Amino acid sequence: MTIQEAQRQSREIYLGGGPGQMVCAAIWLASAAAGTWATPKLAILILVIGGMFIFPLTQLALRAMGRPASLAPDNPLRWLAMQVAFMVPLCLPVVLGATAHRLGWFYPGAMIVVGAHYLPFQFLYGQQRWLVLAGVLIVAGLMIGLYLSDQFALGAWLTAVAFLVFAFWAAASQREPVSA
Repeated sequence: MTIQEAQRQSREIYLGGGPGQMVCAAIWLASAAAGTWATPKLAILILVIGGMFIFPLTQLALRAMGRPASLAPDNPLRWLAMQVAFMVPLCLPVVLGATAHRLGWFYPGAMIVVGAHYLPFQFLYGQQRWLVLAGVLIVAGLMIGLYLSDQFALGAWLTAVAFLVFAFWAAASQREPVSA
C-alpha cells in the first residue's frame, strides 16, 4: 500500500475527520458549559475524562452509520494514528501542573497540546487543513494563556467552535473529489 493509498483510506474510513471532530466538539462544549455555569473542577474532569472516550465514541458513531471504524491492518499509517492518540494523555500532566500554578492556564494548555497533536494528522490524512486547525488551537491557546487567562472557559468555547467548524469543513470536503 502506498502512502497516498494509506492516506486516502484514512480520509475514507474516518470521513475526513468529521465525526471525530463532532465528538471533540461535544466534549469541549460540555466542559465549557461546566466551566461557565458550574465549577472549574467539574469542567476539568469533563474534559479529561471525556477526552479518554473520543476515539471509542468516534468508532461508535462510525459503526452507527454503518461504516468501518478502523484502518486496515496493512495500512502503514495505522500505527501513526495510535501514536498520535497517546500524545495528549502523555502531555496532560504538564497541563495539570500549569493549572495548579494558575487555574486559567488549563484550557490554553489543553488547546496547545491538542493543537500540537493535530500536526501529524496532516500526514495521516494527506490534507493541509489539519495544519489550520493545529495553528488555530496553538495560537489561540497561547494568546488566551498570555492575555486572557482570567476568562476561565473562553478557551473551551473557542475550541468547541473550532471543532464544529472543522467538522462541517470535513463533511463538505467528503462530498468533493478527494485528492492527495
